[in-house]
Parts: sequence; C-alpha cells; structure tokens
Amino acid sequence: MKRVTLPGGASMPALGLGTWRLGETQAARRAEVAALRTAIGLGYRLFDTAEMYGEGGAESVLGEALRAAFAAGDVTRDEIFVVSKVYPHNASRQGTIAACDRSRARLGLDRLDLYLLHWPGSHPLAGTVDAFEALCAQGCIAHWGVSNFDLDAMRALQRADRAARCATNQVWYSASQRGVEFELLPWLRARGMPLMAYSPIDQAALAASDALEAIGRRIGATAAQVALAWVLRGEGVVAIPKAVRTAHLRDNLAAAELKLDATALAAIDAAFAPPRRAAPLAMI
Repeated sequence: MKRVTLPGGASMPALGLGTWRLGETQAARRAEVAALRTAIGLGYRLFDTAEMYGEGGAESVLGEALRAAFAAGDVTRDEIFVVSKVYPHNASRQGTIAACDRSRARLGLDRLDLYLLHWPGSHPLAGTVDAFEALCAQGCIAHWGVSNFDLDAMRALQRADRAARCATNQVWYSASQRGVEFELLPWLRARGMPLMAYSPIDQAALAASDALEAIGRRIGATAAQVALAWVLRGEGVVAIPKAVRTAHLRDNLAAAELKLDATALAAIDAAFAPPRRAAPLAMI
C-alpha cells in the first residue's frame, strides 16, 4: 500500500476506510463490527471516524472491532492509524480536550493517531490549536489537523498555528468535485500537507457514471475503481471511501494499485472538467 507522508516525517496509508453512517442503530451494530473486522483482515490499516458520526456510535463500533482484532492477534495497535474529529461547537480549549477524552474512551484507545477539527466554527482557532498541542504533549494524540477548511480558513489557521503543526485538511474531493484543485490543493502541496479526500466516489454516485464505466471496461476495472484511482493518482492525497460489503472493500483496495493512463485521464477531464476559477468549498 502506498503511503503518504505527513509534515514531520510520519506517514499513513494512502487508502483508508470511512465510517460515516455507522453506529446509528443498534440493530446494525453486529454487521458493522463484522464489516470492520473483515476490512482489517483484508489489509485496511487507516480508519476515519468522528464524534459526529452516530453521535459517537461510529467510534464505538470501530472501537469494538479494533479490540476484537487486537485480542485475536489479527493486527497490532502500531499497525493501525485512527483518525477522529471534534465537533466545532465542542472545540474550545477545554471542550476539545474533553471531546478527545470521550472519543478515546469510545474507541478504547489511549492515543488517536490524528485528530481533526470537523469544520470551522465559532470558537477561536487559537484555543483549538492550543488544545491540540496540549493533547500532543500529553500523548493523547499523535497529530492534529482540520476538515472542510477552504483556503481562507487555512490562512486563518496558519496565523493561529504558530508551530506549523497542522498535519492535513480533509475535504470532499472526487472527479465531480474538483474545486480544491484550483487553489487549495496546490497551497497544501506547497507546504507538504496532505489532503484527505472524503466521498471520493461521491457516496457511490460515480459508480454509475457512464464515462467512468467506459474507461473501466477498457482497462478491466469498475467505474468506482476508476473514480478512486483517479483521486489517488497524485502525490499527497489520501482517500477514505466508506464501504461495508466485502466485495466493495476488496474492489477499493485493488483500486489503490490501479494506474490510469493518459487516455483515461483525458477522458475524465472531458467528462469532469478541471476548475477554471475559485469556487466555494464543496461540503457534505
């Protein structure tokens, strides 16, 4: 699995698994835990979650799956990279620390590998950054970053982040949502800061794309695999598609090894034009 380097030299897998919409009902819990155990068995090592997902339910489901995998010897803690996020309304200095404690408890982990501010909120960024730094110093998190920050928000964060420690910005990025390519992605790359792409297959919508399906037929891949390989084609981009079916989990892993040729890339540009001007950040 290709890895992406964070500022400071640590790295994480270029492909992970999102957990949005998990943990919302008790009836689905057993199947969701099983799906995560299957993902670990297939080789997934990066997992993205948030206190917002199922109001902590996704963290709890992921925590149960991880505990079972550790106990069974399927994987060690050091092999797993876990990302979670704090709600903006909790992101005061003390609120961030308390939220992190709750997330770690639900996940059953002493340390989060990466902790993000879910989107810009009303609390001053300086206080959130101070909390992140305190959590790093205490060993509660290894790295911190942000999510859903446009370029103006990143510049504001830069003023608050005196030590330049922000590790990543997680945003919606897919073949049909390319706005970040105009300014934000180049800005991040210039600073050695990876972009984490959520919804890289547009919540499965791109799996039905005629253009991507035609490309896939020529190279022996599905439309969803083409969409995912396209997001992963460049340096400094991590993708975290959500999947629960074993077939989709396998297909997504295989897409990480898929190389798109110039003909495929030109066809995608024709179907989904690159941005020609700055536009508001797409968000789900």
